[in-house]
Amino acid sequence: MSAIVWIAVASLVAWCWLLLCQGFFWRTDVRLPPRRSPGAWPPVCVVVPARDEAAVLPASLPSLLAQDYPGRAEIVLVDDGGTDGTGELARELSRRHGGLPLTVDSPGEPPAGWTGKLWAVRHGIGLARARDPEYLLLTDADIAHAPDSLRELVAAARTGGFDVVSQMARLRVESLWERLVVPAFVYFFAQLYPFRRIGRRGSRTAAAAGGCVLLRADTAVRAGIPDAIRHAVIDDVALARAVRRAGGHVWLGLAERVDSVRPYPRLHDLWRMVSRSAYAQLRHSPPLLLGTVAGLALVYLVPPAAVVTGAVAGSTATWVAGALAWAVMTGTYLPMLRYYRQPLWLAPLLPFTAFLYLLMTVDSAVQHYRGRGAAWKGRTYARPDVRPEEG
Repeated sequence: MSAIVWIAVASLVAWCWLLLCQGFFWRTDVRLPPRRSPGAWPPVCVVVPARDEAAVLPASLPSLLAQDYPGRAEIVLVDDGGTDGTGELARELSRRHGGLPLTVDSPGEPPAGWTGKLWAVRHGIGLARARDPEYLLLTDADIAHAPDSLRELVAAARTGGFDVVSQMARLRVESLWERLVVPAFVYFFAQLYPFRRIGRRGSRTAAAAGGCVLLRADTAVRAGIPDAIRHAVIDDVALARAVRRAGGHVWLGLAERVDSVRPYPRLHDLWRMVSRSAYAQLRHSPPLLLGTVAGLALVYLVPPAAVVTGAVAGSTATWVAGALAWAVMTGTYLPMLRYYRQPLWLAPLLPFTAFLYLLMTVDSAVQHYRGRGAAWKGRTYARPDVRPEEG
């Protein structure tokens, strides 16, 4: 057998393993677990880090103010600097819509060793603790919640005994590039962190989705959150790992009525979103980068290449192995497209999207070694131990 046949077969074997042995990552039925209303609803404080979010707050903050929660709940929005009047707009929305009490405050510049978002979260948690909540809901400024979102999250946490209940918000999918890239983003995340494994007690897999994280306040203290993860760029995964190390129970699933309202109309916008943290996900390791590039090529790029090569060279074995691998890949992507209500003909295009992600990952590494590092809302972090700079 020629080398190309062996490579095509290796890709097919990899897809068979992913299909059956990677926690059934491709299924999209992991939603909020069974839950029942507690006898007494515990106090909750919602913490919203925000920096230059005036464009999205009118579509997101009213949904938090309107939460139909039977217990005591209030919102702390941390206006982390910026120049677009985020804090004043939040106050105006609160006056206009009413609902849950809202506190707006600013933390000042983050000290060395802190990423800006986590510094804002720390300030918000500090304000929240004065209210003595049992739970903290950490949610981003671009996330819109259904009226019963907080109630359902608390009921799930209480019923299942979870220290963290996190939902991956449904991202906006309207532009052509959003249709191509966004469902794949969630698909790849689930492949790395299969949701079924995360919810099992004793599992070593831990992750959360930063847009919607309900966290027990005493668990946050026990796990040292957020101080223990102050340098993290991928703060949601770091948070879940810290909770797991502290003996906590973590659950993560797909959201049904928790949505991101932030638009990513251009490829450039999505590229920045992914490349911001891709190399950090690889722990800034060149060997891991090389392994990731090789793995993406073998798993996603080899199948269509084998189909074309086999057809041109008249190699039936190459063509069949590549076609079967491509078919398995396409089949595993269909549930995510259905979840995002996208046309199913996009599924065979996954190799093209994976190639884009490969380029984004390489670009993330290039930016890191150029000293630009990761960024959050205009703040750039060249290294975990370097003071953030205004960008």
